[in-house]
Amino acid sequence: MANVSPLLTFIVILLSSIMINHLPVASSKQWCVSMQTAKDEQLEDNIGFACANGVDCRPILPSGACFKPNTTISHASYLMNSYYEQHGRTNNSCFFFFPNSAMLTSTDPSYNHCIYK
Repeated sequence: MANVSPLLTFIVILLSSIMINHLPVASSKQWCVSMQTAKDEQLEDNIGFACANGVDCRPILPSGACFKPNTTISHASYLMNSYYEQHGRTNNSCFFFFPNSAMLTSTDPSYNHCIYK
């Protein structure tokens, strides 16, 4: 047992590292969404800001995947997260641009065909 081949040792280490690298890992992804306590006026401003700054707002239009539920909070959440995603998922791209109305969640807010990236 003391004469373990260096090649065999290498193979065992290699296979172990491959197996470890393929173990499932909990996601640390976060999404920027509307706070439940946010005022509609602030959320409407957030929608306007996102749409004016490069976010594709078509998904919240009546024919879009994220139109329903047709609520300000739902539409704002989708667009706020889109802005957050497009700007590197930084705290600034969530909290600075959507003050007093944004929060981060680790629960994927996607539903039906409305996919949050």
